[in-house]
Amino acid sequence: MSTVTTKDGVAIFYKDWGPKNAQPIVFHHGWPLSADDWDTQMLYFLGKGYRVVAHDRRGHGRSTQVSDGHDMDHYAADAAAVVAHLDLRDAIHIGHSTGGGEATHYVALHGKGRVAKLVLIGAVPPILLKTAANPGGLPIEVFDGLRQQLAANRAQFYWEFASGPFYGYNRPGAKVLQSVIDNWRRQAMMGGAKAQYDGVKAFSETDFTEDLKKIDVPTLVMHGDDDQIVPIAVSALLSSKLLRRGTLKVHQGFPHGMCTTHADVVNPELFAFIKS
Repeated sequence: MSTVTTKDGVAIFYKDWGPKNAQPIVFHHGWPLSADDWDTQMLYFLGKGYRVVAHDRRGHGRSTQVSDGHDMDHYAADAAAVVAHLDLRDAIHIGHSTGGGEATHYVALHGKGRVAKLVLIGAVPPILLKTAANPGGLPIEVFDGLRQQLAANRAQFYWEFASGPFYGYNRPGAKVLQSVIDNWRRQAMMGGAKAQYDGVKAFSETDFTEDLKKIDVPTLVMHGDDDQIVPIAVSALLSSKLLRRGTLKVHQGFPHGMCTTHADVVNPELFAFIKS
């Protein structure tokens, strides 16, 4: 397996496909999944001649199931370690959900001179948690509930999460694919429970407002208006206004897992933005 070891000794697994001299696209996966969640996009862009890279977040997938460092500062530094190891430049970074927060923090802190464009899909910025400064956010009880279910019976919780709201499979008339549910659970159960438990705090309580303001590369913000995991009103509609060069694209009826359920729409739109 291809890995890079971080400064604090964590082995981060990554995939690196395609011509080494081609423009790189770096994918940041969502909670509690792995780089495998991007397979459809990676194969699509590989076919378009790009170099495609994706890593497993620390504690997730094939990366070390370390006890500590499950926060956005470490997530961004880990991504930076992969980028530096592969010496990626003029890169497009694409992040989904928690990966959107990771990508935002990476670009703001570590991306100077290396990043061409950014894409946020169903992403958690600017901040999900309801606070005095963010009254429209989700109450802490929502995230406490996620932690409680994970700790009580992770396998059952993940089955319910994937077979219900993540892909919109709980909506009337939804075409439910058991293979997609199984693949989601496979990825989730590969990771460590401690990392995924701590990750809830990272994706819900991190405030990315200042990161978004710092980013000066063209940024596409894509979101489904039927996202039941990261509601559009508290995320994309706000983050797109904080970006200097942000473009908002709202997809009617699309769920949180839109990169899987609607890859036929998402992939060409990503390609158009990257080429523009």
